[in-house]
Amino acid sequence: MTYIDGFLLAAPSANREAYRRHAEEAWPMFRGRGALTMVEGWGDDVPDGKVNSINSAVMRKADETALFSWVTWPDKATRMAGWQTMMEAGPPEGAMSEMPFDGSRMIYGGFETLLGDPGVKAGYFDGTVMPVPAGKRAAFTEASKRMAELFIEHGALTVVDAWGDDVPEGKINDFHGAVLRKPDEAIVLSWIGWKDKAARDAAWEKLMRDPRMDQHSLKSVGADMGRMIFGGFIPIVDVR
Repeated sequence: MTYIDGFLLAAPSANREAYRRHAEEAWPMFRGRGALTMVEGWGDDVPDGKVNSINSAVMRKADETALFSWVTWPDKATRMAGWQTMMEAGPPEGAMSEMPFDGSRMIYGGFETLLGDPGVKAGYFDGTVMPVPAGKRAAFTEASKRMAELFIEHGALTVVDAWGDDVPEGKINDFHGAVLRKPDEAIVLSWIGWKDKAARDAAWEKLMRDPRMDQHSLKSVGADMGRMIFGGFIPIVDVR
């Protein structure tokens, strides 16, 4: 089963190109330790929510853009070994010398893939994080499969759902606070890949009129959609 490291962060909007280069410099460290893919999604359509949002989760400033990113590993054991050796070795000399974002506000965690192929390339994607009752993992997975089939029918290239497994509490912010997680809840990281933004927008217009959206709603298994955070992102790095 593939394993995913998920990240939320904010970077100065003016640093988009510097951030892209920074991420590409980091990729050889991950690839050399067994990582399969790395995707960096630059915020394009990231709304502020009434309760919470990706913007509030990363404490985004007016001159910053939110990012939704992930690294895919073949399994958790490879991920754990990879991170251990990277921490011991430190960054390569001259690489990533100046981080083009505030790393102290970066949110991260490890997730077990429930469904979908995280290796599928997309030109645009919707990223979400939501709280789900911890005891409803199996029921959530089955409901997600039905919902994924609906998205694929409307043109999605892939739908990935991943269950929080190694999600630490942060000193400033974290995934727990991002979705206002309750003690009996787990955190699910998800994304829907599309050919491009036009395909995504056209699909959502049809999906919102499709009665099966309500029939297959994840609310049926206790997911609190009111605390789900989401946004649309453009991949500025997609390496493998």
